[in-house]
Amino acid sequence: MLIDSVWILLALPLAGATINALAGARLGRRATGWIACGAVGLTFVFAVVLFAVLAQRPAEERAVEVTLWRWISVEQLRVDVRLLWDPLSAWMALVVTSVGFLIHVYSAGYMADDARYARYFAFLNGFVFMMLLLVLSSDYILLFVGWEGVGLASYLLIGFWFDRKIAADAGKKAFLLNRIGDFGLLIAIFWLFSLVRTTHFQTLFPQASAIVSQRGAETLNIICLLMLLAATGKSAQIPLYVWLPDAMEGPTPVSALIHAATMVTAGVYMIARSWPLFALSPNALTWVAVIGAATAFLAATIALTQTDLKRILAYSTISQLGYMFLGVGVGAYASGIFHLTTHAFFKALLFLGAGSVMHALHGELDIRRMGGLREKIPTTYRTFLIGAAALAGFPLLSGFFSKDEILWLAWQRSPLLWLVGITTALLTAIYSFRVVFVPFWGDHRGGDAGKKRGKAKQTEAHGDVHESPRVMTTPLIILAVLALFGGLLGLPRLSLIEGWLEPVFHTAEKTHQALEFVFIGLSAVVALTGIYVAYRAYVADTEWPARLRAQFGWLHQLVSNKYYVDEIYTAVIANPLRDLANWFSRVTDGRIIEGLVNGLAAAIGVSGEQVRRAQTGLVGNYALSLLVGAVALVGYFLLR
Repeated sequence: MLIDSVWILLALPLAGATINALAGARLGRRATGWIACGAVGLTFVFAVVLFAVLAQRPAEERAVEVTLWRWISVEQLRVDVRLLWDPLSAWMALVVTSVGFLIHVYSAGYMADDARYARYFAFLNGFVFMMLLLVLSSDYILLFVGWEGVGLASYLLIGFWFDRKIAADAGKKAFLLNRIGDFGLLIAIFWLFSLVRTTHFQTLFPQASAIVSQRGAETLNIICLLMLLAATGKSAQIPLYVWLPDAMEGPTPVSALIHAATMVTAGVYMIARSWPLFALSPNALTWVAVIGAATAFLAATIALTQTDLKRILAYSTISQLGYMFLGVGVGAYASGIFHLTTHAFFKALLFLGAGSVMHALHGELDIRRMGGLREKIPTTYRTFLIGAAALAGFPLLSGFFSKDEILWLAWQRSPLLWLVGITTALLTAIYSFRVVFVPFWGDHRGGDAGKKRGKAKQTEAHGDVHESPRVMTTPLIILAVLALFGGLLGLPRLSLIEGWLEPVFHTAEKTHQALEFVFIGLSAVVALTGIYVAYRAYVADTEWPARLRAQFGWLHQLVSNKYYVDEIYTAVIANPLRDLANWFSRVTDGRIIEGLVNGLAAAIGVSGEQVRRAQTGLVGNYALSLLVGAVALVGYFLLR
């Protein structure tokens, strides 16, 4: 059976990573790029084939497990390397490999001059391998391996330019903050095993109700909250979101891969996969929705005030992930996965578009130093415009349908959650078109773009700005098409994705009301209003933002400094821990441990010095010592 070959989805990117890691430097850049892109491209093709095979099966038979080998066998713990090919894992595999392939192709042009070209593609292939392992796992322990693997890959890629301290620090920040969340997932897995003696999905989930009846609902609620803690780390939600904006120090294609198709979507996927547990933990599910809504709003406000192009997009990702959490938190798991999918299209497009802008402006990222780029880099502008419109929820584009469905279902659960969501949608439309109007419209404002980053200077008139090569613009065009039409997968009343995922989530058919179309119209009005506000503020009346800053200076200062969350974390957590570590280093290690070791060494040295004095080199002394020893022995035996 062809589905039994699902392991090939893992083998191809792993083989690409291994070849480039071991021999990429000797193979040359062209061969390295072909191997890396080919590995992920073939993985996508094979995923499409397996998807089609699965689609031919009856809905109740669309869950196939493939056991490769026994991995762990310790007393009652039995863990097989077993892959699950069902509608959810198949869908996620398509998203990861399709978007991942386009980012690989783009990277071949973007990183063409980098000295560590082979290392980069080895890490990038490894990232795809680990994400596929995560979504294909049929067991929490194997999922945890992929979970940690994407964390390692993100650390390596965020800090890829490790010779820059800011990039190295960003990689460490991402790694350490995610360890906090990962601890929660690890405890949850241990706890589940202690209760039901298994971590296998198909065996564990049917026993979830038994956990509630035997141990009480609170036990399962705490386990789900621990999983939520893990998800807030990987998917950058309150309180562990602060690593993601700093992750922009990595290469731009890495930012696109992390934000669109791999690491940050892992938390949403894990909650969706664990829905049988969360469905029996309504309190935990409520917290998922509340944290998602709060994060969406908080990040959207910060994005309004940032001036670094990639950081604006980073806070946008945090906000959109909040929408996904809101979706799964109100029990709309298929809607959350739908928004995950459309977000992968338009956010990859926006980040790669930002990379194209950087390529044209020699590394410049400050949007205040840009302007008038739409005539200089027209392909980048048009595709970026489509991505921004999809992000803003422009009517009939992909983001409009996926975001609107979440908002409609949030209204049914809690009007307050809907109010936060619709307000965030307005802010999203404003900042989405701010990054269109400021860099691409108007006149050039930059002077010597790239001066801040030590790059080549650029003329006042953007004289040396040029469009990116075809290897970079082609992925932009493909992603723009997906951002335009991806919403057709989830049209109201005709949702293909909802029907496809129904065997996984067992969702009952929704009752559609006329009111739903009223909310669709309201979402369209909100999106268009936000776009109009952005046009007024950044094109028609460019002094308006300055007047607002003058009137609400304290508020702008608060938001532009990201509510001082990083500073609070540094003052309350990081610095005290650093001081404690220094104290242990100085007292425990420096005085106690080193004191004991040095004291023992000194005692041995003193005793050795005393013994050394007996070695005089005089024969008479040695003869005398022999005589004394002989007399002592004889006296001992005579007197005993």
